[in-house]
Amino acid sequence: MRVLITGSSGQIGSNLALRCLAREDEVIGIDNRENSWTEHIDTVIWDLRTSFAEQHFFAQGPPDVVVHLAANAKVHELVIDPARALDNITITFNVLEYCRAHHVPIIFSSSREVYGDVYRESTAEEAADYSQVTSAYTASKLSGEALIFSYHKCYHLPYIVFRLSNVYGRFDNDLARMERVIPLFIERIDNEQPITVFGDAKVLDFTYIDDCVAGILSGIEQLHAGRIEHAVMNLAYGQGHSLVSLAQYIGQALEKVPNLQIQPAQVGEITRYVANISRARNLLGYAPKTALPEGIKQVIADRKQRLTSKAV
Repeated sequence: MRVLITGSSGQIGSNLALRCLAREDEVIGIDNRENSWTEHIDTVIWDLRTSFAEQHFFAQGPPDVVVHLAANAKVHELVIDPARALDNITITFNVLEYCRAHHVPIIFSSSREVYGDVYRESTAEEAADYSQVTSAYTASKLSGEALIFSYHKCYHLPYIVFRLSNVYGRFDNDLARMERVIPLFIERIDNEQPITVFGDAKVLDFTYIDDCVAGILSGIEQLHAGRIEHAVMNLAYGQGHSLVSLAQYIGQALEKVPNLQIQPAQVGEITRYVANISRARNLLGYAPKTALPEGIKQVIADRKQRLTSKAV
């Protein structure tokens, strides 16, 4: 299978590409930067804000599927600079134009942010509502979904939209480029530095990278086989944890006591989200395996191995 991945130098893109290569798929990534994690992914450096519909990336023909992961993330950063949210919409439009030109189905990485900041025990896909939009980032993801729906209606473009939630694990520890909560907490707790928790009651659904990639791979197979023509589904673990609990899990794994400083939640951020993953279970056979405490232990083990290898 030929798989084109946008955002291939990021965490999910890198892990997905390596898994595809391991099963002998042909993979080409598109990103605006080189991949700092691996040299095994054939990457085209491209500004996705510009059109690439006429490009031919594979010698044998168009890809069998496009996995569109590229986006400006970090909700609060886009609150500060909302023009980056507009870039997200432009990028998705350009990817869709490529898919339309080459008759290629698309998988789109949306976000749990599209549900807004409304308290629910768990959130099913029908609950997304533009009136609950809390940030420009959220608006960019909902706009991307709307564009994809329209391309399906107008041009019969097959798609799967995955609404992802707090993916963590391998290749998410690039703190110099983008701070992510789990590697940031691990770094600061291990160095006995204080950590700031924005929202002591914030509850989120953390998804280990291998579970996320397994779900996307199942989606690729179902879409390519024509067993799914169009679908929207949550891809998460299906269980919520507070940021305070997260810090405690990390402290236990490191055998250190976290020094927590509690601050109010930041503007635009969701304070509670737990995914209803029954649709992914039913359509994909999706069965996440890694609960947060076990995932944290694996992340810490990976970090220790990385630091050891750098010291040699």
